[in-house]
Amino acid sequence: MSSARLTFLGAAGEVTGSSYLMESDGHRVLVDCGMHQGLDSDRRNAEGFAFAPSSLGAVILTHAHIDHSGRLPLLVRQGFKGDIWTTDPTIDLASVLLRDTVRLMAEEAEWRSRKNSRKGLPPVKPLYSDKDVEDTLKRFRYIRYDELTEIIPGVGARFRDAGHIAGAAIVEVWLKHASGEPVKIVFSGDIGPRDTVIERTPTIVEEADYVVIESTYGDRYHKNLEDTRAEFKSELSRAIESGGKILIPTFVVDRAQRLLYEMTRLQGDKDFPRMPRIYFDSPMGAKATQIYEKHISLLSREIQDIARGGDNPFSPEGLSYTSGVDDSRAINDVGNAIVMAGSGMCAGGRIVHHLKHNLWNANCHVFFVGYQARGTLGRRLVDGDKNLRIAGEDIAVNATLHTLGGFSAHGDKGDLLSWASNFRHGASFFVTHGEQRSSESLVNGIRELGYDAVAPGMGVSYDLTNRDSVIVHSRPKSAQPREFADRDSALAILQEIASETESIREGLNTRSNYETLLPLLESSRLILQSAKNMK
Repeated sequence: MSSARLTFLGAAGEVTGSSYLMESDGHRVLVDCGMHQGLDSDRRNAEGFAFAPSSLGAVILTHAHIDHSGRLPLLVRQGFKGDIWTTDPTIDLASVLLRDTVRLMAEEAEWRSRKNSRKGLPPVKPLYSDKDVEDTLKRFRYIRYDELTEIIPGVGARFRDAGHIAGAAIVEVWLKHASGEPVKIVFSGDIGPRDTVIERTPTIVEEADYVVIESTYGDRYHKNLEDTRAEFKSELSRAIESGGKILIPTFVVDRAQRLLYEMTRLQGDKDFPRMPRIYFDSPMGAKATQIYEKHISLLSREIQDIARGGDNPFSPEGLSYTSGVDDSRAINDVGNAIVMAGSGMCAGGRIVHHLKHNLWNANCHVFFVGYQARGTLGRRLVDGDKNLRIAGEDIAVNATLHTLGGFSAHGDKGDLLSWASNFRHGASFFVTHGEQRSSESLVNGIRELGYDAVAPGMGVSYDLTNRDSVIVHSRPKSAQPREFADRDSALAILQEIASETESIREGLNTRSNYETLLPLLESSRLILQSAKNMK
Protein backbone atom coordinates (compact mmCIF):
# COMPACT_ATOMS: atom_id res chain seq x y z
CA MET A 1 0.00 0.00 0.00
CA SER A 2 1.61 3.26 -1.13
CA SER A 3 -1.03 5.58 0.32
CA ALA A 4 -2.08 6.55 3.83
CA ARG A 5 -5.62 5.70 4.78
CA LEU A 6 -7.87 6.53 7.75
CA THR A 7 -11.02 4.58 8.56
CA PHE A 8 -13.65 5.60 11.13
CA LEU A 9 -14.76 2.58 13.13
CA GLY A 10 -16.47 4.32 16.03
CA ALA A 11 -17.64 7.69 17.39
CA ALA A 12 -19.12 8.48 13.97
CA GLY A 13 -22.55 10.03 14.50
CA GLU A 14 -22.32 9.14 18.20
CA VAL A 15 -20.34 10.15 21.26
CA THR A 16 -19.06 6.75 22.39
CA GLY A 17 -17.06 3.89 20.86
CA SER A 18 -14.04 5.90 19.67
CA SER A 19 -11.88 3.93 17.23
CA TYR A 20 -9.87 5.04 14.19
CA LEU A 21 -7.71 2.82 11.98
CA MET A 22 -4.64 4.25 10.23
CA GLU A 23 -2.94 2.29 7.43
CA SER A 24 0.27 3.14 5.58
CA ASP A 25 2.73 1.02 3.57
CA GLY A 26 1.35 -2.18 5.03
CA HIS A 27 1.40 -0.93 8.65
CA ARG A 28 -1.72 -0.58 10.77
CA VAL A 29 -2.17 1.51 13.91
CA LEU A 30 -5.42 1.88 15.85
CA VAL A 31 -6.23 5.08 17.73
CA ASP A 32 -8.51 4.25 20.70
CA CYS A 33 -10.63 1.14 21.11
CA GLY A 34 -13.63 2.29 23.08
CA MET A 35 -16.89 0.80 24.24
CA HIS A 36 -20.24 1.86 22.84
CA GLN A 37 -22.78 3.09 25.38
CA GLY A 38 -26.51 3.54 24.92
CA LEU A 39 -28.76 1.92 22.31
CA ASP A 40 -27.86 -1.66 21.38
CA SER A 41 -24.48 -1.33 23.11
CA ASP A 42 -24.21 -4.99 24.17
CA ARG A 43 -24.43 -6.26 20.60
CA ARG A 44 -22.15 -3.57 19.21
CA ASN A 45 -19.46 -4.12 21.85
CA ALA A 46 -19.45 -7.88 21.24
CA GLU A 47 -19.27 -7.76 17.45
CA GLY A 48 -16.04 -8.57 15.64
CA PHE A 49 -13.46 -6.02 14.59
CA ALA A 50 -13.22 -4.79 10.99
CA PHE A 51 -9.63 -6.07 10.83
CA ALA A 52 -7.60 -8.92 12.22
CA PRO A 53 -6.35 -7.68 15.63
CA SER A 54 -3.09 -9.54 14.99
CA SER A 55 -2.48 -7.30 11.95
CA LEU A 56 -2.11 -4.17 14.11
CA GLY A 57 1.39 -2.93 14.78
CA ALA A 58 0.37 -0.72 17.71
CA VAL A 59 -2.49 1.05 19.47
CA ILE A 60 -2.50 4.70 20.52
CA LEU A 61 -4.75 5.50 23.48
CA THR A 62 -5.73 9.16 23.90
CA HIS A 63 -7.03 8.74 27.47
CA ALA A 64 -8.46 6.28 29.97
CA HIS A 65 -12.22 6.80 29.69
CA ILE A 66 -14.02 3.56 28.85
CA ASP A 67 -15.59 4.97 25.66
CA HIS A 68 -11.99 5.21 24.41
CA SER A 69 -10.33 2.22 26.13
CA GLY A 70 -13.06 -0.28 27.04
CA ARG A 71 -12.65 -2.78 24.16
CA LEU A 72 -8.86 -3.06 24.45
CA PRO A 73 -9.08 -6.34 26.42
CA LEU A 74 -11.30 -7.78 23.68
CA LEU A 75 -8.71 -6.69 21.10
CA VAL A 76 -5.96 -8.49 23.06
CA ARG A 77 -8.17 -11.53 23.59
CA GLN A 78 -8.67 -11.79 19.83
CA GLY A 79 -4.98 -11.68 18.95
CA PHE A 80 -3.44 -8.21 19.26
CA LYS A 81 0.24 -8.60 20.22
CA GLY A 82 1.62 -5.07 19.89
CA ASP A 83 2.20 -2.18 22.30
CA ILE A 84 -0.44 0.24 23.57
CA TRP A 85 1.10 3.71 23.69
CA THR A 86 -0.24 6.36 26.06
CA THR A 87 0.73 8.65 28.95
CA ASP A 88 1.77 7.54 32.44
CA PRO A 89 -1.38 8.87 34.22
CA THR A 90 -3.53 7.15 31.60
CA ILE A 91 -1.88 3.82 32.38
CA ASP A 92 -2.67 4.31 36.09
CA LEU A 93 -6.27 5.33 35.44
CA ALA A 94 -6.91 2.67 32.77
CA SER A 95 -5.70 0.01 35.21
CA VAL A 96 -8.41 1.09 37.65
CA LEU A 97 -11.17 1.61 35.08
CA LEU A 98 -10.65 -1.63 33.14
CA ARG A 99 -10.46 -3.73 36.30
CA ASP A 100 -13.64 -2.14 37.57
CA THR A 101 -15.35 -2.60 34.19
CA VAL A 102 -14.63 -6.33 34.06
CA ARG A 103 -15.93 -6.65 37.64
CA LEU A 104 -19.19 -4.91 36.72
CA MET A 105 -19.56 -7.02 33.58
CA ALA A 106 -19.10 -10.22 35.59
CA GLU A 107 -21.73 -9.12 38.14
CA GLU A 108 -24.21 -8.21 35.40
CA ALA A 109 -23.57 -11.48 33.53
CA GLU A 110 -24.23 -13.43 36.73
CA TRP A 111 -27.47 -11.51 37.35
CA ARG A 112 -28.68 -12.04 33.76
CA SER A 113 -27.70 -15.70 33.85
CA ARG A 114 -29.87 -16.25 36.94
CA LYS A 115 -32.82 -14.68 35.14
CA ASN A 116 -32.13 -16.77 32.02
CA SER A 117 -31.94 -20.02 33.99
CA ARG A 118 -35.49 -19.44 35.26
CA LYS A 119 -36.61 -19.08 31.62
CA GLY A 120 -34.64 -22.06 30.33
CA LEU A 121 -32.22 -19.80 28.44
CA PRO A 122 -28.43 -20.19 28.23
CA PRO A 123 -26.14 -18.28 30.63
CA VAL A 124 -24.67 -14.89 29.70
CA LYS A 125 -20.91 -14.54 29.39
CA PRO A 126 -19.09 -11.25 30.03
CA LEU A 127 -17.33 -9.58 27.11
CA TYR A 128 -13.90 -10.43 28.52
CA SER A 129 -12.23 -11.74 31.67
CA ASP A 130 -9.89 -10.58 34.41
CA LYS A 131 -7.07 -12.36 32.60
CA ASP A 132 -7.80 -10.43 29.41
CA VAL A 133 -7.55 -7.17 31.37
CA GLU A 134 -4.25 -8.17 32.98
CA ASP A 135 -2.85 -9.27 29.61
CA THR A 136 -3.86 -5.89 28.21
CA LEU A 137 -2.22 -3.91 31.00
CA LYS A 138 1.08 -5.69 30.29
CA ARG A 139 1.06 -4.16 26.80
CA PHE A 140 0.94 -0.52 27.93
CA ARG A 141 3.95 1.69 27.16
CA TYR A 142 4.10 5.32 28.25
CA ILE A 143 5.18 8.44 26.39
CA ARG A 144 5.84 11.72 28.17
CA TYR A 145 4.03 14.79 26.98
CA ASP A 146 5.77 16.62 24.11
CA GLU A 147 8.24 13.81 23.27
CA LEU A 148 8.34 12.56 19.67
CA THR A 149 8.50 8.74 19.55
CA GLU A 150 8.55 6.24 16.69
CA ILE A 151 5.97 3.72 17.88
CA ILE A 152 6.49 1.37 14.89
CA PRO A 153 8.68 1.82 11.80
CA GLY A 154 7.26 4.66 9.71
CA VAL A 155 4.82 5.95 12.35
CA GLY A 156 5.82 8.73 14.76
CA ALA A 157 3.66 10.09 17.58
CA ARG A 158 3.76 12.98 20.03
CA PHE A 159 1.34 13.37 22.95
CA ARG A 160 0.23 16.87 24.02
CA ASP A 161 -1.88 17.82 27.06
CA ALA A 162 -5.60 17.85 26.13
CA GLY A 163 -6.85 19.41 29.39
CA HIS A 164 -9.65 16.82 29.65
CA ILE A 165 -8.74 14.39 32.44
CA ALA A 166 -5.39 13.52 34.02
CA GLY A 167 -3.16 12.11 31.29
CA ALA A 168 -5.54 12.89 28.42
CA ALA A 169 -3.72 13.67 25.20
CA ILE A 170 -3.99 15.35 21.87
CA VAL A 171 -1.93 13.08 19.63
CA GLU A 172 0.14 14.22 16.65
CA VAL A 173 0.86 11.34 14.25
CA TRP A 174 3.22 11.28 11.26
CA LEU A 175 2.57 8.54 8.69
CA LYS A 176 5.39 7.82 6.26
CA HIS A 177 4.41 6.34 2.92
CA ALA A 178 6.19 5.47 -0.32
CA SER A 179 4.31 7.95 -2.51
CA GLY A 180 5.48 11.20 -0.91
CA GLU A 181 6.06 13.31 2.19
CA PRO A 182 4.75 12.02 5.54
CA VAL A 183 1.11 12.79 6.28
CA LYS A 184 0.47 14.46 9.62
CA ILE A 185 -2.80 13.68 11.42
CA VAL A 186 -3.76 15.30 14.72
CA PHE A 187 -6.27 13.50 16.93
CA SER A 188 -7.85 15.87 19.43
CA GLY A 189 -8.99 13.08 21.74
CA ASP A 190 -11.41 14.77 24.12
CA ILE A 191 -10.60 18.46 24.46
CA GLY A 192 -11.08 20.25 27.77
CA PRO A 193 -12.44 23.79 28.15
CA ARG A 194 -10.24 26.88 27.96
CA ASP A 195 -11.49 28.03 31.37
CA THR A 196 -10.04 25.08 33.30
CA VAL A 197 -10.13 24.26 37.01
CA ILE A 198 -8.57 20.83 37.60
CA GLU A 199 -6.58 20.31 34.40
CA ARG A 200 -4.25 22.56 32.45
CA THR A 201 -5.36 24.47 29.36
CA PRO A 202 -5.38 22.31 26.17
CA THR A 203 -2.17 22.54 24.16
CA ILE A 204 -2.30 24.57 20.95
CA VAL A 205 -1.19 22.73 17.81
CA GLU A 206 -0.66 24.65 14.57
CA GLU A 207 0.52 22.19 11.90
CA ALA A 208 -1.49 19.33 10.42
CA ASP A 209 -2.65 17.90 7.13
CA TYR A 210 -5.73 16.44 8.81
CA VAL A 211 -7.36 16.96 12.20
CA VAL A 212 -9.78 14.51 13.84
CA ILE A 213 -11.72 16.65 16.31
CA GLU A 214 -14.38 15.69 18.85
CA SER A 215 -17.79 17.41 18.91
CA THR A 216 -19.51 16.23 22.09
CA TYR A 217 -20.76 19.78 22.70
CA GLY A 218 -20.24 21.05 19.17
CA ASP A 219 -23.68 22.66 19.05
CA ARG A 220 -23.88 24.43 22.43
CA TYR A 221 -22.13 26.68 24.89
CA HIS A 222 -21.52 26.08 28.58
CA LYS A 223 -22.08 28.65 31.27
CA ASN A 224 -18.90 30.37 32.35
CA LEU A 225 -17.10 29.29 35.51
CA GLU A 226 -18.53 32.05 37.71
CA ASP A 227 -22.11 31.35 36.64
CA THR A 228 -21.63 27.59 36.93
CA ARG A 229 -20.39 27.88 40.49
CA ALA A 230 -23.22 30.25 41.40
CA GLU A 231 -25.76 27.81 39.93
CA PHE A 232 -24.25 24.84 41.75
CA LYS A 233 -24.26 26.75 45.06
CA SER A 234 -27.90 27.79 44.63
CA GLU A 235 -29.23 24.41 43.48
CA LEU A 236 -27.25 22.39 46.01
CA SER A 237 -28.36 24.72 48.83
CA ARG A 238 -32.00 24.17 47.86
CA ALA A 239 -31.48 20.40 47.68
CA ILE A 240 -29.81 20.27 51.11
CA GLU A 241 -32.59 22.29 52.70
CA SER A 242 -35.21 19.87 51.31
CA GLY A 243 -33.81 17.26 53.69
CA GLY A 244 -33.78 14.45 51.10
CA LYS A 245 -31.18 12.31 49.38
CA ILE A 246 -28.98 14.06 46.80
CA LEU A 247 -27.76 11.73 44.05
CA ILE A 248 -24.96 12.64 41.65
CA PRO A 249 -24.31 10.15 38.80
CA THR A 250 -20.56 10.55 38.59
CA PHE A 251 -17.84 9.84 36.09
CA VAL A 252 -15.34 8.55 38.63
CA VAL A 253 -12.35 10.01 36.80
CA ASP A 254 -12.12 13.83 36.75
CA ARG A 255 -15.79 14.70 37.29
CA ALA A 256 -15.67 13.16 40.74
CA GLN A 257 -12.49 15.03 41.66
CA ARG A 258 -13.99 18.27 40.32
CA LEU A 259 -17.11 17.82 42.46
CA LEU A 260 -15.06 17.02 45.55
CA TYR A 261 -13.07 20.20 44.98
CA GLU A 262 -16.17 22.34 44.43
CA MET A 263 -17.78 20.98 47.61
CA THR A 264 -14.56 21.64 49.53
CA ARG A 265 -14.76 25.28 48.35
CA LEU A 266 -18.42 25.58 49.35
CA GLN A 267 -17.70 24.38 52.87
CA GLY A 268 -15.65 27.53 53.34
CA ASP A 269 -18.54 29.75 52.21
CA LYS A 270 -20.33 31.31 55.21
CA ASP A 271 -23.51 31.76 53.12
CA PHE A 272 -23.76 28.04 52.34
CA PRO A 273 -25.80 25.71 54.58
CA ARG A 274 -24.13 22.94 56.54
CA MET A 275 -23.32 20.16 54.12
CA PRO A 276 -24.62 16.67 54.97
CA ARG A 277 -22.52 13.53 54.91
CA ILE A 278 -20.94 12.86 51.50
CA TYR A 279 -20.72 9.27 50.28
CA PHE A 280 -18.51 8.44 47.34
CA ASP A 281 -20.02 5.04 46.63
CA SER A 282 -17.51 3.54 44.25
CA PRO A 283 -14.98 0.74 44.75
CA MET A 284 -12.55 2.60 42.53
CA GLY A 285 -13.35 6.13 43.70
CA ALA A 286 -10.56 6.36 46.25
CA LYS A 287 -8.06 4.82 43.81
CA ALA A 288 -8.89 7.34 41.07
CA THR A 289 -8.55 10.25 43.49
CA GLN A 290 -5.19 8.90 44.72
CA ILE A 291 -3.99 8.83 41.11
CA TYR A 292 -4.94 12.49 40.75
CA GLU A 293 -2.98 13.27 43.90
CA LYS A 294 0.00 11.29 42.56
CA HIS A 295 0.06 13.29 39.30
CA ILE A 296 -0.78 16.66 40.82
CA SER A 297 2.21 18.25 39.01
CA LEU A 298 0.26 17.75 35.75
CA LEU A 299 -2.84 19.52 37.07
CA SER A 300 -3.73 23.22 37.07
CA ARG A 301 -1.81 25.86 38.98
CA GLU A 302 -4.88 26.44 41.17
CA ILE A 303 -4.84 22.83 42.35
CA GLN A 304 -1.07 22.74 42.76
CA ASP A 305 -1.11 25.89 44.92
CA ILE A 306 -3.65 24.33 47.29
CA ALA A 307 -1.60 21.14 47.57
CA ARG A 308 1.60 23.10 48.23
CA GLY A 309 -0.22 24.90 51.04
CA GLY A 310 -0.74 21.56 52.77
CA ASP A 311 -4.44 21.10 52.00
CA ASN A 312 -6.08 18.30 50.03
CA PRO A 313 -8.27 19.83 47.28
CA PHE A 314 -10.24 16.59 46.91
CA SER A 315 -11.27 15.97 50.53
CA PRO A 316 -14.31 17.89 51.81
CA GLU A 317 -15.33 17.39 55.45
CA GLY A 318 -17.69 14.48 56.00
CA LEU A 319 -16.48 12.49 52.97
CA SER A 320 -16.72 8.69 53.18
CA TYR A 321 -15.62 6.21 50.53
CA THR A 322 -17.61 2.98 50.37
CA SER A 323 -16.34 -0.18 48.73
CA GLY A 324 -18.27 -3.20 50.01
CA VAL A 325 -21.79 -4.00 48.84
CA ASP A 326 -23.09 -3.95 52.43
CA ASP A 327 -21.72 -0.43 52.93
CA SER A 328 -23.44 0.65 49.72
CA ARG A 329 -26.78 -0.84 50.79
CA ALA A 330 -26.52 0.85 54.19
CA ILE A 331 -26.76 4.24 52.45
CA ASN A 332 -30.42 3.39 51.71
CA ASP A 333 -31.16 3.89 55.42
CA VAL A 334 -29.57 7.36 55.51
CA GLY A 335 -31.87 10.35 55.07
CA ASN A 336 -30.23 13.64 54.08
CA ALA A 337 -26.94 12.81 52.33
CA ILE A 338 -25.01 13.46 49.15
CA VAL A 339 -24.30 10.26 47.21
CA MET A 340 -21.82 10.22 44.34
CA ALA A 341 -21.73 6.96 42.38
CA GLY A 342 -20.99 5.64 38.91
CA SER A 343 -21.72 5.30 36.17
CA GLY A 344 -21.95 8.88 35.01
CA MET A 345 -24.61 8.05 32.38
CA CYS A 346 -26.52 5.73 34.75
CA ALA A 347 -25.77 2.91 32.30
CA GLY A 348 -24.75 0.58 35.13
CA GLY A 349 -22.98 0.61 38.47
CA ARG A 350 -24.25 1.52 41.91
CA ILE A 351 -26.01 4.73 40.90
CA VAL A 352 -28.70 2.58 39.26
CA HIS A 353 -29.65 1.06 42.61
CA HIS A 354 -29.65 4.44 44.37
CA LEU A 355 -31.95 5.78 41.66
CA LYS A 356 -34.24 2.78 42.05
CA HIS A 357 -34.56 3.41 45.80
CA ASN A 358 -34.98 7.19 45.61
CA LEU A 359 -36.45 8.50 42.34
CA TRP A 360 -40.01 8.00 43.61
CA ASN A 361 -39.36 10.42 46.50
CA ALA A 362 -40.26 14.06 45.82
CA ASN A 363 -37.58 15.17 48.32
CA CYS A 364 -34.85 13.45 46.28
CA HIS A 365 -32.64 15.58 44.04
CA VAL A 366 -30.54 14.24 41.15
CA PHE A 367 -27.68 16.31 39.72
CA PHE A 368 -26.47 15.49 36.19
CA VAL A 369 -22.99 16.93 35.73
CA GLY A 370 -21.90 15.26 32.49
CA TYR A 371 -23.01 14.20 29.03
CA GLN A 372 -25.82 11.62 28.82
CA ALA A 373 -25.61 9.51 25.66
CA ARG A 374 -28.73 8.62 23.70
CA GLY A 375 -30.32 5.40 24.93
CA THR A 376 -28.88 5.53 28.47
CA LEU A 377 -30.96 5.73 31.63
CA GLY A 378 -29.44 9.13 32.35
CA ARG A 379 -30.57 10.47 28.97
CA ARG A 380 -34.12 9.20 29.53
CA LEU A 381 -34.24 11.02 32.86
CA VAL A 382 -32.86 14.24 31.40
CA ASP A 383 -35.37 13.98 28.53
CA GLY A 384 -38.20 13.88 31.05
CA ASP A 385 -39.38 10.25 31.20
CA LYS A 386 -41.65 9.93 34.24
CA ASN A 387 -41.97 6.16 34.46
CA LEU A 388 -38.96 3.90 34.11
CA ARG A 389 -38.12 0.27 34.63
CA ILE A 390 -34.96 0.14 36.72
CA ALA A 391 -33.29 -3.11 37.82
CA GLY A 392 -36.48 -5.07 37.14
CA GLU A 393 -38.88 -2.69 38.90
CA ASP A 394 -41.24 0.00 37.59
CA ILE A 395 -40.32 3.34 39.15
CA ALA A 396 -42.22 6.63 39.08
CA VAL A 397 -39.94 9.66 38.76
CA ASN A 398 -40.93 12.28 41.34
CA ALA A 399 -37.44 13.53 42.17
CA THR A 400 -36.19 16.99 41.20
CA LEU A 401 -33.60 16.82 38.40
CA HIS A 402 -30.78 19.33 37.86
CA THR A 403 -28.54 19.50 34.78
CA LEU A 404 -25.26 21.41 35.14
CA GLY A 405 -23.35 21.54 31.85
CA GLY A 406 -20.64 23.86 33.14
CA PHE A 407 -18.83 21.09 35.02
CA SER A 408 -18.14 19.17 31.83
CA ALA A 409 -14.56 18.13 31.11
CA HIS A 410 -15.39 18.66 27.42
CA GLY A 411 -15.00 22.03 25.77
CA ASP A 412 -18.10 23.64 24.30
CA LYS A 413 -18.50 24.89 20.74
CA GLY A 414 -16.57 28.07 21.47
CA ASP A 415 -13.69 26.12 23.04
CA LEU A 416 -13.52 23.69 20.12
CA LEU A 417 -13.58 26.42 17.48
CA SER A 418 -10.96 28.40 19.37
CA TRP A 419 -8.64 25.38 19.47
CA ALA A 420 -9.30 24.56 15.79
CA SER A 421 -8.60 28.14 14.67
CA ASN A 422 -4.91 27.80 15.60
CA PHE A 423 -4.22 25.44 12.70
CA ARG A 424 -2.73 27.01 9.61
CA HIS A 425 -4.99 26.96 6.60
CA GLY A 426 -4.56 23.84 4.55
CA ALA A 427 -5.62 21.53 7.38
CA SER A 428 -8.79 19.50 6.76
CA PHE A 429 -11.05 18.47 9.65
CA PHE A 430 -12.88 15.22 10.38
CA VAL A 431 -15.55 15.95 13.01
CA THR A 432 -16.34 12.94 15.21
CA HIS A 433 -17.40 11.95 18.74
CA GLY A 434 -20.75 13.74 18.66
CA GLU A 435 -24.38 13.09 17.84
CA GLN A 436 -25.33 14.12 14.32
CA ARG A 437 -26.71 17.55 15.18
CA SER A 438 -23.69 18.40 17.29
CA SER A 439 -21.18 17.24 14.65
CA GLU A 440 -22.94 19.08 11.83
CA SER A 441 -23.00 22.29 13.86
CA LEU A 442 -19.26 22.08 14.46
CA VAL A 443 -18.62 21.24 10.78
CA ASN A 444 -20.41 24.45 9.81
CA GLY A 445 -18.47 26.44 12.41
CA ILE A 446 -15.12 25.12 11.17
CA ARG A 447 -16.06 25.85 7.57
CA GLU A 448 -16.87 29.44 8.57
CA LEU A 449 -13.28 29.66 9.81
CA GLY A 450 -12.14 28.84 6.28
CA TYR A 451 -11.21 25.15 6.64
CA ASP A 452 -12.51 22.04 4.89
CA ALA A 453 -14.56 19.92 7.30
CA VAL A 454 -16.73 16.81 7.15
CA ALA A 455 -18.47 14.51 9.64
CA PRO A 456 -17.41 10.98 8.54
CA GLY A 457 -19.87 8.13 8.32
CA MET A 458 -19.41 4.90 10.24
CA GLY A 459 -16.97 2.58 8.47
CA VAL A 460 -15.96 5.06 5.76
CA SER A 461 -12.29 5.21 4.72
CA TYR A 462 -10.35 8.23 3.44
CA ASP A 463 -7.26 8.25 1.24
CA LEU A 464 -5.11 10.88 2.94
CA THR A 465 -2.61 11.15 0.09
CA ASN A 466 -5.15 12.19 -2.54
CA ARG A 467 -7.08 15.31 -1.60
CA ASP A 468 -8.89 15.37 -4.95
CA SER A 469 -10.53 12.02 -4.28
CA VAL A 470 -10.31 11.56 -0.56
CA ILE A 471 -13.27 9.23 0.13
CA VAL A 472 -12.72 5.53 -0.43
CA HIS A 473 -16.09 3.81 -0.55
CA SER A 474 -15.45 0.89 1.74
CA ARG A 475 -17.53 -0.39 4.60
CA PRO A 476 -15.69 -2.80 6.91
CA LYS A 477 -17.81 -5.58 8.30
CA SER A 478 -17.80 -4.03 11.80
CA ALA A 479 -19.36 -0.84 10.47
CA GLN A 480 -22.98 -0.65 11.56
CA PRO A 481 -25.08 -2.32 8.84
CA ARG A 482 -28.17 -0.51 7.60
CA GLU A 483 -30.53 -2.87 9.40
CA PHE A 484 -28.88 -2.16 12.74
CA ALA A 485 -28.86 1.59 12.12
CA ASP A 486 -32.59 1.28 11.35
CA ARG A 487 -33.08 -0.77 14.52
CA ASP A 488 -31.45 2.00 16.59
CA SER A 489 -33.78 4.53 14.97
CA ALA A 490 -36.77 2.32 15.77
CA LEU A 491 -35.69 2.05 19.41
CA ALA A 492 -35.33 5.82 19.65
CA ILE A 493 -38.82 6.35 18.16
CA LEU A 494 -40.35 3.81 20.56
CA GLN A 495 -38.72 5.65 23.44
CA GLU A 496 -40.27 8.90 22.21
CA ILE A 497 -43.69 7.22 21.86
CA ALA A 498 -43.46 5.97 25.45
CA SER A 499 -42.60 9.48 26.64
CA GLU A 500 -45.49 11.06 24.67
CA THR A 501 -47.89 8.40 25.99
CA GLU A 502 -46.93 9.23 29.55
CA SER A 503 -47.46 12.95 28.91
CA ILE A 504 -50.97 12.24 27.58
CA ARG A 505 -51.72 10.02 30.58
CA GLU A 506 -50.67 12.78 32.98
CA GLY A 507 -53.02 15.24 31.26
CA LEU A 508 -56.11 13.04 31.31
CA ASN A 509 -57.49 14.58 34.52
CA THR A 510 -57.52 18.06 32.99
CA ARG A 511 -58.82 17.12 29.54
CA SER A 512 -62.32 17.86 28.36
CA ASN A 513 -61.98 17.01 24.65
CA TYR A 514 -62.25 13.21 24.89
CA GLU A 515 -64.43 13.06 21.77
CA THR A 516 -61.41 14.20 19.73
CA LEU A 517 -58.79 12.30 21.75
CA LEU A 518 -60.34 8.82 21.71
CA PRO A 519 -60.39 8.36 17.90
CA LEU A 520 -56.74 9.46 17.73
CA LEU A 521 -55.77 6.97 20.42
CA GLU A 522 -57.75 4.19 18.68
CA SER A 523 -55.94 4.95 15.42
CA SER A 524 -52.57 4.98 17.19
CA ARG A 525 -53.31 1.63 18.80
CA LEU A 526 -54.18 0.06 15.44
CA ILE A 527 -50.96 1.39 13.88
CA LEU A 528 -48.84 0.05 16.77
CA GLN A 529 -50.58 -3.33 16.58
CA SER A 530 -49.78 -3.47 12.86
CA ALA A 531 -46.15 -2.64 13.60
CA LYS A 532 -46.03 -5.36 16.26
CA ASN A 533 -47.41 -7.97 13.86
CA MET A 534 -44.90 -7.20 11.08
CA LYS A 535 -42.55 -10.09 10.26
